[in-house]
Amino acid sequence: MLRRLSVENYALIDKLDLELTPGLNIVTGETGAGKSILLGAMSLLLGSRGEVSMLGEADRNCIVEGLFQIDGYGLEPFFKENDLDYDSETVVRRVITPAGKSRAYINDLPVQLSLLKELGGHLIDIHSQHQSLMLGNDDFRTRILDSVAGHETLTERYGKEYEALKKAEKELARLRQQAEESRRDEEYLRFQTEQLAAAALHQGEQAELESQLAELSHAGQIQEALARSADALDQEETGILIQLKTIEQELRRIESVYAPAPQLCERIHSSLLELRDLESEMSDEAERIEADPERLAQIESRLNLIYDLQQKHRVGSVEELLELQKEYTDRLEKIAGSDQEIAEMEQRIASLRESALQIAGQISAERKKAGKAVEDHLKRTLAELGMPSVTFLVEVVPGEILTPSGMDSIRFLFSANRNMPPQPVEKIASGGEISRVMLAIKSFMASRSQLPTIIFDEIDTGVSGRIADAMGHIIAALGEHMQVVNITHLPQVASKGEAHFLVYKEDASEGTRTRIRRLSEEERIAEIAKMLSGSIVTDAALAQARLLLKV
Repeated sequence: MLRRLSVENYALIDKLDLELTPGLNIVTGETGAGKSILLGAMSLLLGSRGEVSMLGEADRNCIVEGLFQIDGYGLEPFFKENDLDYDSETVVRRVITPAGKSRAYINDLPVQLSLLKELGGHLIDIHSQHQSLMLGNDDFRTRILDSVAGHETLTERYGKEYEALKKAEKELARLRQQAEESRRDEEYLRFQTEQLAAAALHQGEQAELESQLAELSHAGQIQEALARSADALDQEETGILIQLKTIEQELRRIESVYAPAPQLCERIHSSLLELRDLESEMSDEAERIEADPERLAQIESRLNLIYDLQQKHRVGSVEELLELQKEYTDRLEKIAGSDQEIAEMEQRIASLRESALQIAGQISAERKKAGKAVEDHLKRTLAELGMPSVTFLVEVVPGEILTPSGMDSIRFLFSANRNMPPQPVEKIASGGEISRVMLAIKSFMASRSQLPTIIFDEIDTGVSGRIADAMGHIIAALGEHMQVVNITHLPQVASKGEAHFLVYKEDASEGTRTRIRRLSEEERIAEIAKMLSGSIVTDAALAQARLLLKV
């Protein structure tokens, strides 16, 4: 439960410290006094959006802090799963800076706003005035039945299956579109692949052919150069080999008298052997190389094919053409396998849909049971609230289309009068009837949950007299099992609280400020008398206030 609320620099609230009681806390005040401001501050603790416009003074932080007593509500696993320090007295704090940055803390540890919002859902349920209008919202009605049914595990399973189904359907659509686009390109890809395959390219081919082309194109010149070079080495009288042989012989003659001669002789001999080998190789090459117009034409034709393919595909080498050929082949194989891939995805979708339908059917059955429990409770509670002839039906109609919440269409059918056919509650119920229906629903949901605190923001709008008193009794009964904060304009309801807080405006030197304080017993009598009679408090109103308060 919320033990203490501290607010600083929020709208018209300069500074506020509020100590709440475990039972029913009543909050009253004139219209415009700032009760909605107080509710807005509480909403910040539950993860609502924070904005710079909330700051009372633009150069100061807005700080809202709540001290919650949370032992006994089974929240230890939540704290453990989110690496938070668990404390039976947990402090939640929101800070809005003048720069517009929003910060959230749980027990002084900074957390994401989404985590604060998740924790807030375990701590407080705020029933604001606009929620009564949500009776016409199918999602809201679905959440009511799911809450009463208490089948969170089932709805979580369904949510995962539904999400997987939608993801698979999206992937199937992508595969089909891709297959359609690929089939449009299939003929082109097949032609290109066949053309490249027919070329029978291999790595290194281009460099080899270009080398052969250069040789055959200059065969005569090459042959003549090789022959002359070999002749220069091996001429009978002036050739280099003859001269080196002469030098070797001269060195041999002086080996016995000149110590370096043997080494020099060996070096000359080695050179002689190397040059003889060169002469032989150049002679062989000169004999091998000859003009071959037919081979030259073949090479030129092959290279022209390669150059044409490179220009067509805008690449610069045979290796790149081979990579392109592989890419085209892979794409054709993928096109060929796309039907199989699509068939497998269709099978997966069918399996996911069958599973989701099965779980949705279980959820639907659980909702029907919960609907009967809601019907029974509302009939009893609404009878207590002055509608003895009420008809209230919860209609759960399974559809054929799966939605994020299942496949049910849920309607709340209502009739306040006997022999009047029930119709959707949001279409025929008056404001006072809507308020009573919402209180009956909220009281039922609260009685079945472990929620520590519920806040009612004028849930009693549109009722008065005996009905208001009955509503007060129901709200007070809730306060026996949980903490209730009830913002009200009705004295019959206000008199049922264990603690009574007055919200009012006060003019100060820094401007108009919203204040709140707990009323003493005498002040409470005066406040309820004022609610009964208006600005002029009569003796009769005071007597009636004491009667309501039983003092």
